[in-house]
Amino acid sequence: MKDLYDFVYRGALTQESLDKMGRQERAHFGPKDAERVRELLSFEMLDSERVVKAEQMAIVYTALHAFENSVRSFVSTAMAEKYKEEWWTHVPSKVQNKARTRIENDAKFRWHGARGGAEIEYCDFGDLSSIIVTNWAIFEDVLVDLEWMKATLSILERSRNAVMHGGVLARQDLDRIGGNIRDWIRQAG
Repeated sequence: MKDLYDFVYRGALTQESLDKMGRQERAHFGPKDAERVRELLSFEMLDSERVVKAEQMAIVYTALHAFENSVRSFVSTAMAEKYKEEWWTHVPSKVQNKARTRIENDAKFRWHGARGGAEIEYCDFGDLSSIIVTNWAIFEDVLVDLEWMKATLSILERSRNAVMHGGVLARQDLDRIGGNIRDWIRQAG
């Protein structure tokens, strides 16, 4: 019985220590949060059929958004491992210029939130592909096939753009998106 008590007590102390050190709880967006946002955005005034289609595509966009940002992280981590803090200087100048222009544009409209804090957050799928192509030696061991990488990001960018600009994707498109995401994660982690 004493062993059980010691085990539980150590667990409680561990939990308390983690909380004191600023343990982050897992992000959660629940139904109550969604309802508050719907109220703020006046959902009740919008056409219900369009809202349903948009909600369906929001699920698709959520997957694409998470995937795109995981690719950003993959690229920036690999580049930083190779080039340290100066990794952005090894990005194609066309991509650097596009990111710089977007950052400057964000700075002009201070009333609106910025896209991000780092240059890579201003890159599109195609830009991420360009960074990988230009620095292929860094990525080759993991991604193995350059043409597969380019095709995968290109296909997913097309779907992302369709959803972001009001498009409604067919079932076959969703299957393709899911397959490409699964393939990338299996290959790149």
